Parts: sequence; structure tokens; C-alpha cells
Amino acid sequence: MRLDVVTIFPEYLEPLNVSLVGKARARGQLDVHVHDLRDWTYDRHNTVDDTPYGGGPGMVMKTEPWGEALDAALADGYESGAHGPVMVVPTPSGRPFTQELAVELSERPWLIFTPARYEGIDRRVMDEYATRMPVYEVSIGDYVLAGGEAAVLVVTEAVARLLPGVLGNAESHRDDSFAPGDMANLLEGPVYTKPPLWRGRDIPEVLLSGHHGKIARWRRDEAFRRTAQHRPDLIERCEASAFDKKDREILSILGWRPAADGRFWRRPEAVEE
Repeated sequence: MRLDVVTIFPEYLEPLNVSLVGKARARGQLDVHVHDLRDWTYDRHNTVDDTPYGGGPGMVMKTEPWGEALDAALADGYESGAHGPVMVVPTPSGRPFTQELAVELSERPWLIFTPARYEGIDRRVMDEYATRMPVYEVSIGDYVLAGGEAAVLVVTEAVARLLPGVLGNAESHRDDSFAPGDMANLLEGPVYTKPPLWRGRDIPEVLLSGHHGKIARWRRDEAFRRTAQHRPDLIERCEASAFDKKDREILSILGWRPAADGRFWRRPEAVEE
């Protein structure tokens, strides 16, 4: 996978040189290029922004430097044999970034990130490049950052760990929170390691039983407990038919019942028995 990032703060992307992403770069699994947007400015102040049409506070990032920077990144990518570019625009007004979207992006061979500052990028830039490639406007949460570089790091790490060979154990992400399949609408439960007793606290006996079926069931039950506690909205959106008999039993214990529309609802006074 090739990654291009156009930014006015290239130093912000230094974390791409460490941890799993850094190792993937060293092994050649990720070809990362960070571009300084100011390289495509021609005044002495290296201006990348201007006042917004229509008035209002803040500044808007200009079309000219973005256009030239993206054209250069595309040209360089095509020259090096990359293909199928996708532009990823971090913005709080974009679609929510989910594990499902991370999987979708991990199947793309080339991602071009455009982290903005100030009030954002002139809309015409996204409209222009949407005629050349898919444009994903992506939000990592319901809040506003000073700039999109932190979102680039979040999206890159979520995507890169899904690439073949990046994780030491290829099965590691199968049981992640939100992982496609059985965990699609669940949070992963608690995990434990040695020693078996720490400051008077032991670990659940089932994890020492060696009974893989019971352990798997315990882990799934714990996933339901944690999801019900922290993200009940995930359970509410599920079809009851998506769960087996044991799943429905633990949901019943947690106070959830199938509704007439085939989904689940929880009694307001429900408490775990």
C-alpha cells in the first residue's frame, strides 16, 4: 500500500516511523510519502489560507497550493507504479470512521490524505478530485481538532494493522471490538495475563480450565456485558436473529428483550442478575 500525506506540519507525521506502522514501512509493506503543502506556495510568507467568502471567523485553505500538491503526489505515484488512488479527507463533518471502513480502506492500494487546518479546505478541491478518484470524507469522532494530522495517524494505524503480515499473529484482529463477523456490534471483553494472583486479585477460573468451548463462551458473554454497559446503542441496532440461543440468554440476563421490529430493547430498570 502507498500512503501520501499532504500537510503544513510534516513533523506531526513522525509517529509513522515507529511501532507497527514503522516496521511495516521498513519491510516495504507500506510506502509512505509526506509532503509539505508550503512547497507549493510562491509568496514570501508561504501563504496557504485566506479569508472566507461570505464573511465569518477563521481562514480557509486555498485551492492553488492544494491543487498543485495533489497533482504532484499523483504524478509521483503513477510514475512509481501505484494505481487506484483514493483521497481521504479528515473532517468532523465526514462519515464516521469505523472498523468496517478501516477494512474497506485496507483493501485499497493507495491512500492520499489531506489533513486540513483552520476552517478547512476550499470545497472546490474535493469536488475537483472527486472527478479523478473516490473521495472519502472521514470523521474520527464528534469533536473538533486543531488539525487533521492526528486523524491521519488514527486512520493509518487502524488500516495498516489489517494489512497481511503487519501483525505478528494474523488472527489478532479477528476478535477485536467491531471486527466483521461475530464481533461486528460488540466490544471486546477484559483480558488477563500472568501472574494468576496480583495484589489479592485473581483471574476468572474458566481461563485456567483449558476448556476452549467454555472459554470462548465466557469471552463472548463478557463482550455482551461490556457492550451493554458502555455502548448499549450497538445492541439496540442489532437484529435479534443475529444472535444464537446462548447470546439471547445472556442478553436476557442483562435485561434485553426482542422487540416487535426484530431488534432489542432494554427495560429502563433492568439490572444484571
